[in-house]
Amino acid sequence: MADKLLHQIDSVLIVDDSPIQRSFAAELCQELGIELIYQANNGVEALALLDLLKMKPTIMMIDLEMPAMDGIELIQQLQELNYQIPLVIASSREESLISSVTSMTAALGQTLLGGLKKPLHLNQLVQILNRLEQPNHARPKDKLSPLVEQLTEQDLLLAISNREVVPYFQPKVDINTGMLKGVEALARWIHPELGIIPPDFFIPMAEQSDQIIRLLTLAIAEQSIAQCAIWNERSLQISCAINLSPRLLSSLSFFQEIAKLPPLHHVPNQQIIWEVTESSVVNNLGAALGTLARLRLKGFGLSIDDYGTGFSSMQQLARIPFTELKIDQSFVNGAHERNNLAIILQSAIEMANRLGMSTVAEGIETLEDWRLLQRFGCNIGQGYFIGRPMPAKDLFNWLKTHNQRLAEIKK
Repeated sequence: MADKLLHQIDSVLIVDDSPIQRSFAAELCQELGIELIYQANNGVEALALLDLLKMKPTIMMIDLEMPAMDGIELIQQLQELNYQIPLVIASSREESLISSVTSMTAALGQTLLGGLKKPLHLNQLVQILNRLEQPNHARPKDKLSPLVEQLTEQDLLLAISNREVVPYFQPKVDINTGMLKGVEALARWIHPELGIIPPDFFIPMAEQSDQIIRLLTLAIAEQSIAQCAIWNERSLQISCAINLSPRLLSSLSFFQEIAKLPPLHHVPNQQIIWEVTESSVVNNLGAALGTLARLRLKGFGLSIDDYGTGFSSMQQLARIPFTELKIDQSFVNGAHERNNLAIILQSAIEMANRLGMSTVAEGIETLEDWRLLQRFGCNIGQGYFIGRPMPAKDLFNWLKTHNQRLAEIKK
């Protein structure tokens, strides 16, 4: 067998109302070396079995159409009962329905390995189950420690002042050649006692205050641009993308503050890309459009971030001089096995190419999705398949390792 599991899976619970389908799925699991296989006819039986088992199954494989309790209700009940068991959805229904249920599962915070259309194939099942090894797939989120939850806006202000909030850099590489083209700067709070504070905790806190988000954005921008100057001196001239909060777009004084940073560090404006989420210019439209137009006039790049997640994408593209379209990871991850995602992804890339914009796909986690993006003509890729966000000092070490795998990912 060419494909194999990356690590041992102890047990599986197969929930399917068809004895033939259950038996076939069980045979595939046995072939993969999974010894303990539980079976249930529907959601009600599955929940009753879970209640009895002291050791819960490592994974659950769930059909959608079942009597008594269908797969959708079962997944909802698993969330209600706080079962955090990695799920595989397997159904003979249309891909759009399977895709909808996988999106629901992820939105509920359940651990989702993926969705498969029946009949099941061994190689596809292996690829799905091996996602247990991949770091970006949904696992139960660690609860924040009480000490972290007690941190306040004043603590964040002090951290920014003390330079405890620093940029980490995630590589962006050419899809065809794999060569490093740029980085995205991502804010990280390195607390001297509590370690790394999750950005999901402190970014929303910063967004509540104009003062804090202004200081945070300026701090990350200044440190990132200063780092670009260091890389330039070492003959590594790459672009740097910096996230721009929508709360700051209407401020003339803020525009003046960020516009003076690159000349201060002798970094060309063209090397800096400001990333703006597609819904962020709705408020204060006139002022926001003015700020973005002036940034472009100064030679900065403008990227529309998380493309596809809002409702005004086309309108934004028509009225803002974006140079880069960044496709949200929800349209990238798993696109090689979900036809509806692949169609949306390809159309976005083709549209951007026609508009003369560079395309960036974020959230790339597998070689299969990478190959799909190559076929579709995407320009730049970003994601854990390429590299995680890292401190600036680690970029050259990453580059050495990355260069060794270029043969694998080049066209």
